[in-house]
Amino acid sequence: MTETATPETPTAPGVPAFPLSRAAGCPFDPPPRYAELREEAPVSPVRLWNGSVAWLLTRYEDQRAVLADPRFSSDTTRPGYPAQSAGVQARRDPAHLPFIVQDGADHQRQRRMFTAHFTVRRIAAMRPRIQEVIDRLLDAMEAAGPPADLVSAFALPMPSLVISELLGVPHRDHALFQRAARTLVTLGSTPEESRAASRELAGYLDDLITVKDRNPADDLLSTLIVERVRTGELERRLLVENAMLLLSAGHETTANMTALGTLALLHHPGQLAAVRDGDDPARVAHAVEELLRYLTITHSGRRRVAVEDVEIAGTLIRAGEGVVLANDAANRDGAVFPDPDRLDIDRPEVRRHMAFGHGAHQCLGQNLARAELQLAYPALLRRFPRLRTTVPDSELRFKEDMLVYGVHELPVTW
Repeated sequence: MTETATPETPTAPGVPAFPLSRAAGCPFDPPPRYAELREEAPVSPVRLWNGSVAWLLTRYEDQRAVLADPRFSSDTTRPGYPAQSAGVQARRDPAHLPFIVQDGADHQRQRRMFTAHFTVRRIAAMRPRIQEVIDRLLDAMEAAGPPADLVSAFALPMPSLVISELLGVPHRDHALFQRAARTLVTLGSTPEESRAASRELAGYLDDLITVKDRNPADDLLSTLIVERVRTGELERRLLVENAMLLLSAGHETTANMTALGTLALLHHPGQLAAVRDGDDPARVAHAVEELLRYLTITHSGRRRVAVEDVEIAGTLIRAGEGVVLANDAANRDGAVFPDPDRLDIDRPEVRRHMAFGHGAHQCLGQNLARAELQLAYPALLRRFPRLRTTVPDSELRFKEDMLVYGVHELPVTW
């Protein structure tokens, strides 16, 4: 019989607080304790922000198993679900859950309404327009001259413009939705701040949906209003919730990958040169996959709660117990990625990474993110072949306090 374990209590000795700490001077690496846990205790208890205890999973294969197992729920309103922070928990609304935090048939029904807008073919057709956005931002950056903050000048507005255009959200209102999104992804936001930001963004999108309902345009929101909301397939409030999700996630993740990925390449000049000077789009695409694996900016872990008793790697996870899947630990698992702490843009097994998750909840926007990054890195590095930072890493502010990891600013010159 397999020996099983259960979580210790929050006050028990040896239960570390999550998130774990990164090593000083190693901004691209996940907490070093992950490597030890993968070997010694791949399923181990951690103490969350509210004193509750959840299971932390650090091995690649265990995480894939959980993400494909219907006995683990994504429903944030279930008792025992390990919310990332007080602010995140405060936004829970059991009556209006977007597809990303639903399970089974409910999840699939909602997700299918959005899937057609993010297919490989649909995103491929958008690439010329994405390139236009990139070129215009680089033109403005070059005209203004050095130095510049790469985040505010390029990394943030690029995906923000693209997702705004796709959804049909006027980018002139970017300050509002970027401010709200920033509050929503900051782990230190209070419940009051988080609810206020959510109400502000929801109110804005609800007003926009009213306008589009009267005069539909050629964009995702208009299409969903005409084809889904008017037919009764999708409740208007759920369209608002899903639009909030797509708008926030559609720029926060890619913006941080653009800036942090550029910084990582600057630390690896040989690989930067290959991205900048090569003429093989497939190699650039491969480099993007390796950067996604190496950096894993969704560093707060994917969250689930068990709905039945399940044994994972010899540990019994009981119904109602939360699970944190440290995908940055999975992407540095040497059993899957040899020499995992080395950035290697020619790594053969890289497409197996977990940056976009696995299973039914795999990231809907991954094709869009890939296209943006595949176009952004070469264009930036070719426009500014002498690009370099103006301050050492020790003076950069890294986003350890946010759901998505990155840099707050990246001062550069050329």
